[in-house]
Amino acid sequence: MKSDLKPHLHSLLLVFLVSTGTAWAQAATQVEVFKSPSCGCCGKWIEHLQQNGFLVSTREINDIPAARKKLGMPDRLGSCHTARVGDYVIEGHVPAADIQRLLKEKPQALGLAVPSMPPGSPGMETAKPVPYETLLVQADGSTRVFARH
Repeated sequence: MKSDLKPHLHSLLLVFLVSTGTAWAQAATQVEVFKSPSCGCCGKWIEHLQQNGFLVSTREINDIPAARKKLGMPDRLGSCHTARVGDYVIEGHVPAADIQRLLKEKPQALGLAVPSMPPGSPGMETAKPVPYETLLVQADGSTRVFARH
């Protein structure tokens, strides 16, 4: 009787491993971050992404505006770091929930931006947060509000 269960247990284990492996792969969306070696708030934003299931790789560079330009993000929307996730560009302290929504909805766009470094945004936590907006950025540089925080 014991040997009759072995094939079933192996099958169940295989199904479990395949299904959890697939779920983990879906949850661990890769993000490539371009940041200055001296920026502390970028590291806090990266931690925010990691805590929300993103797999982050970091490229420390000295010319963030050049990286931003190469990826097509308008300078006027600039912040202290630029990132790539899938086919999208992420500029600044964009909340992980906004990135997750972007990836779920898949709008035709260049990406998302939180211009400047608003107090209270991820990585810029403070006792006195200010309201800010996450902008959906089109390929032509035009924007619309994607989320309000």
